Amino acid sequence: MAANRKPNELYINRVFDAPVKLVWEAWTDPQRVGQWWGPRGFTLTTHSKNLRPGGTWVYTMHGPDGIDYPNITTYFEVRQYERLVYDHGASANTPPLFRMTVNFREVKGKTRLEMTMALATAEVAQETKKFIKKVGGDSTWDRLAEYLYESEGKDKFVINRTFEAPIDLVFEMWAKPEHLAQWMGPTGSVTKFFRGDIKSGGSSFWCMEGAHGVMYGRAAYLEVVKPNRIVYTQSFCDENKKIIRHPMAPTWPQTMLTTVELASEDDNITRATVTWEVFGDANDVERRTFHDAKNGMTHGWSGSFDKLDNYLAK
Repeated sequence: MAANRKPNELYINRVFDAPVKLVWEAWTDPQRVGQWWGPRGFTLTTHSKNLRPGGTWVYTMHGPDGIDYPNITTYFEVRQYERLVYDHGASANTPPLFRMTVNFREVKGKTRLEMTMALATAEVAQETKKFIKKVGGDSTWDRLAEYLYESEGKDKFVINRTFEAPIDLVFEMWAKPEHLAQWMGPTGSVTKFFRGDIKSGGSSFWCMEGAHGVMYGRAAYLEVVKPNRIVYTQSFCDENKKIIRHPMAPTWPQTMLTTVELASEDDNITRATVTWEVFGDANDVERRTFHDAKNGMTHGWSGSFDKLDNYLAK
């Protein structure tokens, strides 16, 4: 894979738990795409969409700060359920930012999206990569995953991050408490493990100290499969390991289910996908609290991932 990479291109790979037809329709239908397109906090108004070679999609993205971003997408290739090629980021007065190629491929009932962004130069590609990270652009694909889950009546939070490290090393960052303590938790927090038996059937107990004070947590590991997958339930607790409500959010669900999936995108590039959902019994208020907190979850997990990035660099 590395030999085929070009310095002026950026690559995004995602696997969605839905068939190609559903993912294609979520991407191309104006009503559906408006439910997820753009970083978290953005909304979308489609003015016109003509899905054919030479056709255009004219729309406005509305930022959470009230700023509008007019866009004109021009399609060059449209192969239903297989491939889209289009210019992205143009407006009536500015040229496109890059050309996007999207390949849709169904694998065992799931959909693999392979996206390539071709920019003018390698330098522009690197600046664009930094900008996408700064504005949370990758959360667009997390929102698509969440929309696909919602179409099946499931409410989940999804976040992805790509790390420049081999998959075995990234797995250790999750599976060994001495590493996990170095990055788990929001920016500015410090985590200490009292017990860290991270294996199928194992459990952990820790405390996290930060601006919020001291909070204790516990986890039960349902599945630990090296180097690809860790599944665990997580709850807040007191210093005696008794499960309690979130100290700062009394309507937060009592127990969450976390699924961590790791995939190699290259010898030294690993993508981590974290899926978070309510586990066990929860009332409507608790579920609504979870649903409405996804922007904050993105901020919290992003801070943790930034710490992991820095830790891996060492």
